[in-house]
Amino acid sequence: MSRIPRRSALGILTVGVSAAAVTAFAATAPNGQATHAGLPKPTRTPEPPSRGDAVLVENGLLGSPTWRPGAGGTRAADDRGGQIQGYASTTSAAAGETVDFHVSVNPAQEFSVTVHRLGWYDGASARPVLTSPTLPGVPRPVPVADPETGLLDCRWPVTWSLRVPDDWLSGLYVAVFTTTSGWRSCTPFVVRDDRHRADFLVVLPFSTYQAYNLWPLDGRTGKSLYYGYAAPEGELVYDTRAVKVSFDRPYAGDGQAKHLDRDHDAIQFLERQGYDVTYASTVDLHTGRIDPARYHGMIFVGHDEYWSAAMRQVATRAVEQGTGLAFLTANNVYWQIRMEAAADGRDGRVVTCYKTSPDPAPGPDRRERTTRWRSIGGGGILAEQRLLGVQYNGIVARTSPLVVRSADHWFWAGCDLVEGDKIPRLVGGEADGFDPDMPAAEGTGATILSASPYPVRSGELREQNSHLYESPQGALVFTAGTLYWPMALNRPGYVDARVQRATANLLDRMRGAPTASSTSLPTVSPAP
Repeated sequence: MSRIPRRSALGILTVGVSAAAVTAFAATAPNGQATHAGLPKPTRTPEPPSRGDAVLVENGLLGSPTWRPGAGGTRAADDRGGQIQGYASTTSAAAGETVDFHVSVNPAQEFSVTVHRLGWYDGASARPVLTSPTLPGVPRPVPVADPETGLLDCRWPVTWSLRVPDDWLSGLYVAVFTTTSGWRSCTPFVVRDDRHRADFLVVLPFSTYQAYNLWPLDGRTGKSLYYGYAAPEGELVYDTRAVKVSFDRPYAGDGQAKHLDRDHDAIQFLERQGYDVTYASTVDLHTGRIDPARYHGMIFVGHDEYWSAAMRQVATRAVEQGTGLAFLTANNVYWQIRMEAAADGRDGRVVTCYKTSPDPAPGPDRRERTTRWRSIGGGGILAEQRLLGVQYNGIVARTSPLVVRSADHWFWAGCDLVEGDKIPRLVGGEADGFDPDMPAAEGTGATILSASPYPVRSGELREQNSHLYESPQGALVFTAGTLYWPMALNRPGYVDARVQRATANLLDRMRGAPTASSTSLPTVSPAP
């Protein structure tokens, strides 16, 4: 659908931190035990924390800014060379569960895995938590795409296994693979906490990560739900795209999934502010692991475009039970997908979406068709606007200011804004707007919080809307309506204190705290 350049600004690895004050742990490996990467003492020495303070305590530990591919003298791997690439056996795991990593190294040589937790860490953005032993690495074959679906399923053997330690805080983690010759790549996964009733559940859009994944980006083989290569020129075209994509393959290039950099911006903001958060992947929504009643709100920090019917049912149930939803980007819940099992029976390992092609399994009433949600059923009955309040309406050809509406609403409290004020560089990437021809969300107090003209590629002007409504059960549902909202929370050059304040107002209201009660919000951009 969208054909805009996608930034990838995540990366990985650091080595050698001081010894920890936390109990050591181990992970199994084919040729030995894992080593402790170092868990430094917090910069302060608080009383034993309550569970709600765990995020602040974690982010008081020593992080490292040199974790990205290419940092510290390393070289980022690529799909043409395949120097080192790997994938995880699951998108999420809880304490005591095992994540298997499947790694290919070309040419054969030793490598190691360092696991990092992504967060704030006083601007360092990540913390190394574990390093594997040195492991033998060998090349693995690139699979042949299924001729009917385009599915690429690697089925590489397990190279290293990690048993998630009991004391790891829930979060977004990355496993970083580094060869002895200095090549590096990574793969993300989530550590869940199925026991803690947090204020907020942060949901990472793994189904959308995989939809955009063009591995291998080699001019010949790679396929995503958007494009495949056309012979003999090697041009990426829509007609040769896959209709099924597997999590059992690396992410393209150095392993940084599309859009993950913006998701990390939102995570850094949430953890810097010390919100009581726990984490899950969209696959967890699909497989039924998530009970929305455990949380005051569910925060969808990323571009969350690809949703199965089961995922949408969880979100709908959340609103009906009074659990809030905060969508911090745009173009969410756009395509209906099916999540299918891998060849070995693992659930949720294949994302299926036929889009504009005939779907061979549309269901008895055709409501299971993997196409746009707004196209399923008559009169837009399942359009994303029914859940979100607004829906996708265009690709932003030129970054534009967000024009404030309803400036006296509690959402904008403390922002020192008046009607029509402009927040620069906030409408970008893709945008949402209210569509009067589609059914509105069922709720009260529906409020358009911005009305921002922006140009699409044809030169036509469209209007972006940020939107908020309250369900009859008291659930707040917010949609930012722009991909750049998370960047305004954290990224140098984009940080805006008014966007930080408004986001805090929303989350405070969801968790029952007085509006504008959060701790002081920084106005200085964090270190890159």
